[in-house]
Amino acid sequence: MNAEDRALVDRFLDMMAAEAGASRNTLVAYRSDLAAAAELLPQGLGKASSDSLATLAPAWAGLASSTLARRSAALRRFYGFLHDEGLRSDDPSAALPRPRHERPLPRILDRGEVEAMFRAAEDRAASGEPGALRNLALLELLYGSGLRASELVSLPRRAVRPGQPFLILAGKGGKERLVPISSRASEVVQRWSLTLTSETHWLFASRSKHLSRVRLFQIIRGLAADAGIAPERVSPHVLRHAFATHLLAGGADLRALQTLLGHADIATTQIYTHVDTERLVELVNERHPLSRRAQTPPIR
Repeated sequence: MNAEDRALVDRFLDMMAAEAGASRNTLVAYRSDLAAAAELLPQGLGKASSDSLATLAPAWAGLASSTLARRSAALRRFYGFLHDEGLRSDDPSAALPRPRHERPLPRILDRGEVEAMFRAAEDRAASGEPGALRNLALLELLYGSGLRASELVSLPRRAVRPGQPFLILAGKGGKERLVPISSRASEVVQRWSLTLTSETHWLFASRSKHLSRVRLFQIIRGLAADAGIAPERVSPHVLRHAFATHLLAGGADLRALQTLLGHADIATTQIYTHVDTERLVELVNERHPLSRRAQTPPIR
């Protein structure tokens, strides 16, 4: 990426952070996607023509549909910004590839598998060993509250307070939301907190900073292996999906689930209706007013 394009990208990302409230991870992803495009555009990003952008489709033909969609979206926002700011007189983004992106159903664990993970984690934590207590607390908060991995590892030490059944955290885009904390999760977190030193700032500290998402991923896969579950089937995000799916199966409505998960758009939450279709059909059969009417005998 040349110096002129780098300056434009910096201005764009400054706008995304200040006006759109984009998280650090989102900004890193946008920079990476824009840099990948710049390598394939002889004129550079800022001066690329519609014809140049059209060449990205065959160049990116081997990418996964989700990756192609993300890169195209990053470029569209970038050129929209240049046009809005008067840095370009046109917006060439109509020439970008528009992949058909079908959102895959989330991978989940059934209740028996989640219970097996808890049993294995509780057995280890019974020894009082700090690492085992920490792992149980992580599991409780992931499955019991549906936290994102980044939200969980960055919790401050006193985020979970005794007697307070919720915590307030900043999710994607810095938007605050209330997250419920079960009494059992609170109890485990308090037991874990007793092992922390007074100067520790993070609830799940790791040397000078908090636990990394990579390390959290490794811990969760280790807990899955302890429970006899194939580690490759489990991740922090899979437990978040299990939290949502099992709540829906228990009768939670989509609006409540949207709030709990911190989704800006309920369309994102609706993916879970496809996971538990059997329960939804049963719900209609049991709760719909017509289901309580006597069936009319067929006309002969």
